[in-house]
Amino acid sequence: MTGLLTLDDIRAAASRIAGVARVTPLVEVRELSAWGEADAFSLRLKCENLQVGGAFKIRGAFNMASQIPESARRAGLLTYSSGNHGLATAITARRLGVPAVIVMPTTAPPVKVEGARGLGAEVLFEGTTTLERKKRGEAEAARRGMTIVPPFDHPHTVAGQGTVGLEILEQCPEVATVYVQIGGGGLISGIATAIKRSRPSAQVVGVEPVGSARMTASLAAGEPVTIPMTPGIADGLLAVRPGDITFRHVRAFVDRIVTIDDRAIVAALRWIFREGRLVAEPSGAITVAAALSDLAAGRLEPRGPVVAVISGGNVEPAAFRQYLEDGAAAG
Repeated sequence: MTGLLTLDDIRAAASRIAGVARVTPLVEVRELSAWGEADAFSLRLKCENLQVGGAFKIRGAFNMASQIPESARRAGLLTYSSGNHGLATAITARRLGVPAVIVMPTTAPPVKVEGARGLGAEVLFEGTTTLERKKRGEAEAARRGMTIVPPFDHPHTVAGQGTVGLEILEQCPEVATVYVQIGGGGLISGIATAIKRSRPSAQVVGVEPVGSARMTASLAAGEPVTIPMTPGIADGLLAVRPGDITFRHVRAFVDRIVTIDDRAIVAALRWIFREGRLVAEPSGAITVAAALSDLAAGRLEPRGPVVAVISGGNVEPAAFRQYLEDGAAAG
């Protein structure tokens, strides 16, 4: 267990981000035709789509940036991100009164690009993979003397994301299963650490897109590996390699990982909108897709409340409308 975060690390992060990040609601929803009448199968959504910036990322970004010495912060903060972490870093920089530069993929959704620019950040574009953005970001930071706020592979970032887990435990102490999406692994690393160190009997299930199952491949290999880039609608979960720190935490604390395809993600996005009246981006909806899939396959035992983390809600309006329309046509 050496080198892994402690509960005290995550509690300290919660103190740092208090008043900056919101304590998001845990909303109970259920579809009786799918979940039956048993309360044991109640499904609760941890609504990080209602977080500052529209996603969980502000937790890790602010926890990281707030620990950078002020003398180093003055030159500004830089990150490389598919979108949501970039927004969070822009918000953090604005709150701290320093410049921000965000390196985004050339495929970044306009809603995330314009969101970062609207917060005063400079946006640069580089490639389509995390590794390409990271290389450009490191070069820009060195040239400009800026400090990098890593999107996932840093203890301070992971500890900040772990505050989601603390909130789940406070809002639902009897939680039995928690579904968490996996991109680079920062969110699930933090949540799994908080959950398992507090309630070892609870199950933590990671969820990856079928075409980007980098953590699944890494666990099979026994070390972080890089996989080919595969397009998908869950743009926030398309990292080609997990972090070294996040890999160690997932291996220590996550019970199992499932993979979900785009069709199931879209169906879950519509389910969330219909049953919870909530807007989720595809990366945020993938956990509900996994919970429903496990239930249908008989993999979800009636052990107690199930929580699915809705990690973000930054979805293009036109794309969201199309998801809903396609569902109506299919129905």
